[in-house]
Amino acid sequence: MNIVITNKSDSPIYEQIKDQIRAAIICDEIKEGEMLPSIRHLAQDLKISVITTMRAYNDLEAEGFIATMQGKGCFVLPKNKEHIKEQKLKEIEGFFYQALAAGKVIGLSGDEFKEILDILIREQQ
Repeated sequence: MNIVITNKSDSPIYEQIKDQIRAAIICDEIKEGEMLPSIRHLAQDLKISVITTMRAYNDLEAEGFIATMQGKGCFVLPKNKEHIKEQKLKEIEGFFYQALAAGKVIGLSGDEFKEILDILIREQQ
């Protein structure tokens, strides 16, 4: 597993770790049932605090991507397709908010925004 931490990101380190592990699970880079590195080992590899790594793992567990088995480690859970779809919808909404904010700066109307979206959809078909 290759996790890249950047200080240039607006996201906290634990979120960068969480997002990269989540993406690897969704894309099947990390398979169902596979054991993740221990919290301590990952913290050592990334040269960060154990608390930071623990926060990322706890969030992933709360989101249903991994499970911790006391004394054995953290394992990837079977994919919940509905949960993954919800995560992707949330991501798409974020992109729309960014696009709307950029459009607002130049005075783009809702109809103009919809027209751009319609054009992009037609190009993808």
